[in-house]
Amino acid sequence: PEGRLTVTGTLMKVYDGAAMVADKTGSMVVPVKIDGLEKSYLSYLDNGKIRRRLFPKVKVTILEPVKLEVPPELKGRKRRTAAGAALYQVMSNLLFQTADTSSTVLDRVIRAGHEFGMKKLAVEDPVTGRLTYGKLLTGAAVLGAKFGTRFPEQNLGVMLPNANGAAATILGVMTAGKVPAMLNFTSGAANILSACKAAEVKHVLTSRAFVTQAKLGPVVEELEKQVKIVWLDDLRAEISFKDKLLGLLRKARPLAKRRPDDPAVILFTSGSEGTPKGVVLTHRNILSNAAQAAARIDFHSGDKVFNILPVFHSFGLTAGTVLPLVSGVPVYFYPSPLHYRIVPELIYVSNATIIFGTDTFLNGYARTAHPYDFRSIRYIFSGAEPVKASTRQTYMEKFGLRILEGYGVTETAPVISINTPMYNKSGTVGKILPGMDWKLEPMPGIDEGGRLHVRGANVMAGYLRAEKPGVLEPLSDGWHDTGDIVTIDEDGFVKIRGRAKRFAKIGGEMVSLAAIEALAAELWAGALSVVSSLPDPKKGERLVLLTDAPNATRAEFLAFAKSKGAMDMMVPAEVNIGKVPVLGSGKVDFVAARKLAEGTAQAEQAA
Repeated sequence: PEGRLTVTGTLMKVYDGAAMVADKTGSMVVPVKIDGLEKSYLSYLDNGKIRRRLFPKVKVTILEPVKLEVPPELKGRKRRTAAGAALYQVMSNLLFQTADTSSTVLDRVIRAGHEFGMKKLAVEDPVTGRLTYGKLLTGAAVLGAKFGTRFPEQNLGVMLPNANGAAATILGVMTAGKVPAMLNFTSGAANILSACKAAEVKHVLTSRAFVTQAKLGPVVEELEKQVKIVWLDDLRAEISFKDKLLGLLRKARPLAKRRPDDPAVILFTSGSEGTPKGVVLTHRNILSNAAQAAARIDFHSGDKVFNILPVFHSFGLTAGTVLPLVSGVPVYFYPSPLHYRIVPELIYVSNATIIFGTDTFLNGYARTAHPYDFRSIRYIFSGAEPVKASTRQTYMEKFGLRILEGYGVTETAPVISINTPMYNKSGTVGKILPGMDWKLEPMPGIDEGGRLHVRGANVMAGYLRAEKPGVLEPLSDGWHDTGDIVTIDEDGFVKIRGRAKRFAKIGGEMVSLAAIEALAAELWAGALSVVSSLPDPKKGERLVLLTDAPNATRAEFLAFAKSKGAMDMMVPAEVNIGKVPVLGSGKVDFVAARKLAEGTAQAEQAA
């Protein structure tokens, strides 16, 4: 159906002709996957994408026959296109179903080391340089031995920036049979302590150099009142030649055996709408999501990921760290996404081919980057917040690159849907990944779309809350309520209309705050805006818009909204100019923004 042997090692375009034969004849389609032959010396893949072998082990997987699902009412070219899309879906499901998710993250990284060579580059950062798979796994084994003997508890807090040391520490905690709880160091001492309480974290692993550079001294002082800080700098000084030798001998096997359905990591929700909750992801959850993404996007060991999204963020951990490491793709870590002048230069120097970012960060890089800085980039993936039309236009005109927007939540490890080079529609977040079921729950007052619920192998084991420390709250029926209002068109593309919590009821009408923010982004291109809803005795709720556009006025917004045919209710009662609060993950901090709006309202009442 692809019309040729794969030259990428993964799924290529599917011709509609094969799908039409199956559709016209009513035949069943038998999905077959052949693994191993791509490693032979007769392979069509070049040396940068695969490590060749004389007699590779070949595995053929044959799945149950399936029937193409094509809507009966479609005719002509539309039917042909729909049949091709249905066959592509069958084949991407085949890739996902034949991926090995019955393993652990560490086992898969070790296997990647064997498959691509222990001397293959694994991770790189601007401070400590380059680490091969062999050195990374040796470092993890050395640290794992220390963690295993020193800390009796199951969960260890990890508070580190994007760096080689973070990757080695996470794998070290895993090889010791423990679970890394990734702490968001930008969220403030109160939120970090709440996270530690929820996950029963007694020790937090961090670095003196990092705490000094990130100016986290006051935060650490607060943390030390309730948890013990473990300085990795001091731990490193204690490592002897014997420890290093043992680490070298043990690098290819975990120190403690773990099962696929055991917890792999604890992440915390962003706290953009309240207190962070602990999200327990198993090894199977993370590897399933990595396999789902790999079934849709072609990447290979000749690529290099530039990861600026923090490892405490699910996108930065799964898509930016685990997925590349288990796939033999090197990762270049950079600790701060806010260094808008430095990041584009490092992308240019590192020859990175894939970037994961958010609209806020990508917008910042576009302002300072030289048009040639992104010359080596193949893919730019963006998540966590909507991509503005102005950002897309800038990247296309200045760099000749399109931004592929995706969508996910921490609870799904995190990717739910993503645009790909083959199936891309601007203004949407792409199609839902293979191996996931979805349903839309109708919402009162919202005519189009509904509240998205998802189920699949990548959906979390459950929540941990500060109110019930250490008690896992599993999903009752396997379905996770994302809390997002979405529409899904006939082609399967998902469009986010906003958070269920981010709809205001004004004069009996439901108004999306995200839609108002999208209007503001179009009017004041390049500026960041956020809308908060406050109680109003007359209309139920009133809207306050905060923007960092220097000359923004309500009159200007009103005129623009009318020109776009927007409802009168979508015009905020107030437009304030100021700094928009942003979380470390790149998302707008809605809690802080609402507090600012409440503070302004109280000050006006007092005056």
